[in-house]
Amino acid sequence: MSTLVKKIVPLKNNEDSLPSLRNCYRWNGLLVSFGATLFLLSGCAVGPDFVRPEAPKVTQYNEGGDPRETALVDSVSQRFDEGIGPVANWWHSFNSKQLDAAVSAGLADNPGLQAAEASLRQSQENLRAGSGIFYPQLSATFGQLRERNSPANIGSSSSASIFNLTTLSSSVSYALDIFGGQHRTVEGLAAQVDQQRALTLGTYMMLTGNIVNTSIAIAAYHDEIEAVEQLIALEKDQINIAETQYKAGMTFYGAVLSLRSQMASLEATLPPLKQKLLQAEHLLATLEGKTPAEFQPPDIRMAEISLPGQLPLSLPSELVRQRPDILASEAQLHAASAGIGVATAALFPSFTLNGSYGQSSSVMSSLLESKSTVWGIGGNVAAPILNGGTLSARRKSAIDAYQQSFASYRQTVLSAFEQVADIVRALEHDAQVTEIETRAVKDSQLSLDLVRDNYRAGMVNYMQVMVADIQFHQAKIGYLQAQTQQLQDTTALFVALGGGWQTDPVARKKADLDLRK
Repeated sequence: MSTLVKKIVPLKNNEDSLPSLRNCYRWNGLLVSFGATLFLLSGCAVGPDFVRPEAPKVTQYNEGGDPRETALVDSVSQRFDEGIGPVANWWHSFNSKQLDAAVSAGLADNPGLQAAEASLRQSQENLRAGSGIFYPQLSATFGQLRERNSPANIGSSSSASIFNLTTLSSSVSYALDIFGGQHRTVEGLAAQVDQQRALTLGTYMMLTGNIVNTSIAIAAYHDEIEAVEQLIALEKDQINIAETQYKAGMTFYGAVLSLRSQMASLEATLPPLKQKLLQAEHLLATLEGKTPAEFQPPDIRMAEISLPGQLPLSLPSELVRQRPDILASEAQLHAASAGIGVATAALFPSFTLNGSYGQSSSVMSSLLESKSTVWGIGGNVAAPILNGGTLSARRKSAIDAYQQSFASYRQTVLSAFEQVADIVRALEHDAQVTEIETRAVKDSQLSLDLVRDNYRAGMVNYMQVMVADIQFHQAKIGYLQAQTQQLQDTTALFVALGGGWQTDPVARKKADLDLRK
C-alpha cells in the first residue's frame, strides 16, 4: 500500500508528484476480488506526505558577512552573538521598570491578543470535532406512534384499522477510511491549529515590540519637547537683547526681525511634537487595552532606558524555525498538502459499515420481549462514476493551491531574511550616526564653555553666549533623535528574530504550545 504514498516538497508537476491513479484503480479492482477483506483492513492515505521545506543554505544575512559589533558610543558597543536567539522577556535588557510594566499590562489586557487566543482555541475544538470521524457513530431513538392506516393503499378492500407502535432502537455506523481522505482532512485541521498557534505567537511578538517601540517614542518626545522649549526660551532672550541693542542704536532692526522669524519657525515645531506625543500615548493606551480617557501615560525619559550591549543573531537555518510568520506560512503549506490528499481520495469509493438493534411493538408491555426484537447489519459502498470532471478539477485545484502556498512560503522566508539583513546594517549605521552626534554634543558643549569663559573675561558679549547655547541644544536634539532610532532598531532586531518565544513561558502559555513536538 506504500505505493499510494509519496513524499514531496515542493510539488514539481501534477502527475509525477501524486500517487498514480492507474495504480489506485488497480487496487479498486482488488476490492471486488476475493482478497478485498485484507485490503480493507490495511488502508492507505493517498496524496503526498508533508515534509518541512529546507532552510535556505546560507550562513549569513548580508553579502560579505554580518558585522560583529557596532561603533563605540558612550563606552557602549553593541555586539552580535552569532548563533544565539532572542532571550525570553527580551525587553528586560533595556533596564526600564516603566517599560516592563507597560509590556505586562499589554499582555494582560490587549484585546487583539485575546482574540488570537480565542481563535486558537476555536481551531483546536475544530480539530477535536473532525477527529470524531475515526470513532463509531452511535445513536439511539425512542418513538411512539398512533396511526390509522388505509388498506386501500395496498389494494385491499378490508376496513381501516387504528394501531399503536412503540420503537426503541440504536444504530451504529463506521466509515472505513480506506484511501485516507478523512485522515488527510484531520491532518489539514491539525495544520490549521499549528497555523493559528503561530499567528498567536506573532500577535504576542508584535504586541511586545509595539509596546516597547511606543514607550521609547514617548520618552523621546518628552525629551525633545523639553529641549525645544529650552531653545525657544533662549531665542526669546536673544530677541530681547537684540531689541535693546536696536533701541541703543547698536544694531539694525532687520536683525531683530530675523531672530523673530527664527523663533517663530522653532515655535511652529512644538505643536506637532506635542501631537505626536499624544498619539503615542493614545497608541500605548490601546495596546494596553484601555481608552485614552482612562489611561495614565507613563512619565518616562530616555535616560531611564539603557541600550542593550549584547544582541542576538540567530543562524539563518534557525530563523525559519522560530519566526511566527514563517511557521504560520509553513502550516498553511501543510494544510494545502493535506488538501491534495482529500481531493485525491474523493476520486475513489467510500465504504461504510452499518448496524442497528432495537425493539418494536404495538403494545408497550411487550416492547422488551424477544419477539419484538429487530436488528440489521450491512455495509455501503459509494463510488463516483460520472461527475463531469468535477472531482478531477478539484484535485488539480488542490495541487495549484499547494503551489501557491509554497510560493507564498518562499516569499515569507525571503522577506524575513531581508528584514534581518536590513536591521543588522541599520544598527551598524545607527551607531555611526549616534557617535557623530555625540561628538557634536561634546564639541558644542566645549564651545559653549569657552564662550562663557570669554564672556566672564569681557572678551565677548552675551549674544555670543546665547548663540553657542542654542547650538548646544540643537546638537542635543540631533543626538536624541539618533539615540531613539538606535533603540527602536534594536527592538526591531529582537522582533525580527522571532521575539524569543521558545524560552518564554508566558508566550508558550498564550500559544498553548505542545513542547513534545
